[in-house]
Amino acid sequence: MTNEEIIGKIEEALELDENSIDESTELESLPEYDSMGKLSLIVLCDDDFEKKLSGEQIKLFKTVKDIVDFLK
Repeated sequence: MTNEEIIGKIEEALELDENSIDESTELESLPEYDSMGKLSLIVLCDDDFEKKLSGEQIKLFKTVKDIVDFLK
């Protein structure tokens, strides 16, 4: 899966418009990256990538690229 495809999945999980974020997007600048958004991200990681994402790991994410790197 390409980085662009992963970003598309992140956009879906956070209910963002297509092509509205890129790897450099700061997560805290997204109103959708709230507690529900983070929960959606945990579900995405588990369901689509079979990776367990902890609350501690989420706290380390600063940009979309951090999430992409975790999922690769």
